[in-house]
Amino acid sequence: MLSFNPFLSLGMPDVVYLKPEGFFNSLEMIKQADVILFPEYWQVNTLVYGLKKKIFPSINSYHLGHDKVEMTRVLQAVFPKNVPYTQIMSSQLGAVDKIKEEFYFPMVAKEVRNSMGQGVYLIENELQLKSYVERNDVLYIQEKLPIDRDLRVVYVGNEVLTAYWRIAPEGCFHNNISRGGNHSFEDIPAGALTLVRNIADELGINHAGFDVAVVDNQYYIFEFNVMFGNDVINQMNIPLRQVIYNYILRDEDFNQPDPSNTPTPILPPPIAS
Repeated sequence: MLSFNPFLSLGMPDVVYLKPEGFFNSLEMIKQADVILFPEYWQVNTLVYGLKKKIFPSINSYHLGHDKVEMTRVLQAVFPKNVPYTQIMSSQLGAVDKIKEEFYFPMVAKEVRNSMGQGVYLIENELQLKSYVERNDVLYIQEKLPIDRDLRVVYVGNEVLTAYWRIAPEGCFHNNISRGGNHSFEDIPAGALTLVRNIADELGINHAGFDVAVVDNQYYIFEFNVMFGNDVINQMNIPLRQVIYNYILRDEDFNQPDPSNTPTPILPPPIAS
């Protein structure tokens, strides 16, 4: 096995690490490898389509997770009831008026490629909307759901590894742990985990952190991040790298999740009252 990200594969046995910038100088070694771990996005097409290599995460995970627009369009087509009302359009003349016709303030606006809550804005008035439109060629506008938290569901290999609430600090819009949000493992709804399993199975995703909102027992997918934060996972001592390693060794074609394998996610024991 070769890895282009030593941090994400640290501790895995029998893994050789390569620097991404040395890609073309290491082609012979790459051609001999059975598995390529955590390549950078610019490498995946060459690896999969050109060199016919197996990669982890899967090519589906990379392609769909790279761009919010493409990701959302797929989810709207395959799981339309589980996507908040969203419009994607160009910032052409009249875009502001069109958005005002279809959405109420406040609304959510996003940049196409960003993570950890970066590039996600709460738009509360027309001035903020015009500023967002002026800064972006592609507009991504979404209804604001009445929530103060969302679920991060971590899916690795062919299983939900763990799930936890991300709770926004009082008075804040973003729930992300990296932006000061808190986390909780209490009352994780089983329906949200089932939805994530179904999406991952249908789309061929095998390494992602899914963001799920719950409103009146209805589940909504905001997005999934292929390279997700590991702070909470590390705090819980979840053996993420061992799970990945076992998955690769176990599955002959590890790019295809096994829907029959749905073990219980790893959650901490309840705290005694």
